[in-house]
Amino acid sequence: MTPTPAATEDPKRLAEFEARIARGDTIEPKDWMPEKYRRQLIRMMSQHAHSEVVGMLPEGNWITRAPSLRRKMSLLAKVQDEAGHGLYIYCGAETLGVDRHELVSQLLNGTAKYASIFNYPTLTWADIGAIGWLVDGAAIVNQTMLAKASYGPYARAMVRICKEENFHKRQGFEIMSLLSAGTPEQRAMAQDALDRWWWPSLMMFGPHDKDSPNSGELLRWGIKQKGNDELRQRFVNLTVGQAKAINLTIPDPKLRHDAETGNWAFGEIDWDEFWRVVKGDGQCNRERLTARRKAHADGAWVREAAEAHAAKRARLESVA
Repeated sequence: MTPTPAATEDPKRLAEFEARIARGDTIEPKDWMPEKYRRQLIRMMSQHAHSEVVGMLPEGNWITRAPSLRRKMSLLAKVQDEAGHGLYIYCGAETLGVDRHELVSQLLNGTAKYASIFNYPTLTWADIGAIGWLVDGAAIVNQTMLAKASYGPYARAMVRICKEENFHKRQGFEIMSLLSAGTPEQRAMAQDALDRWWWPSLMMFGPHDKDSPNSGELLRWGIKQKGNDELRQRFVNLTVGQAKAINLTIPDPKLRHDAETGNWAFGEIDWDEFWRVVKGDGQCNRERLTARRKAHADGAWVREAAEAHAAKRARLESVA
């Protein structure tokens, strides 16, 4: 995103905007908004869109290796959904005055972030189940709150995306359920996948609110409705019972139910690992970006053909 100089906001307009947010009004693209609000949205929405696009990679290489035709079809449909989610959100970001090509360039040159969860490898078929159950489950907890975001285009995109993510979660949970009820080897594979994906899934909600440079502003402006820690706790509360239902064990020796709060207390996240992956030193960071750059280069002819076709149509319409 091209840097813009910090502007001094009109105090009257800023006060009116803050009052709209306090009333729960929806902000639309042509409405006046503070520059910081716009830039926070662009940062958050572009990171979300990048995550959907990069998120296709861990699962995409399992399409041909899925154990049945039904599973291949379901996984292919899921990967296609994720591409569509990225498109919705890129389109939403463009309503804020930024070009998606600029956003994609930031992803490809490594200056933009995406969800750290996608920098972990998918080693077995059970990982596809764990991603659907845990990763998409965590995304649903986040995104159902975003469906109430103060910015209209983002909130409306989340309504459809959440419906599709619920399907993805059910698909993943079914895979894990069947594996956990299968042979000892299959059950061990399911437990191993849970062991490896549990903590990265908790990291998806971001750092503690007190350590997050953006949480306060996002909450104040109604872009987010709840903080990172509250959403993470909700995810844990929902998921513990699901794990018990399929006889899998959450890999956390400190996990315990707090009768006073009704919450499941859990151990401390390895924040050193979280920041290491965010800063580019995860198991698959380089692999993911290399794959995206190759796909972008390989698709150049499609973009050129589309542009040529659009130019031809424009010429024909101009002389009609």
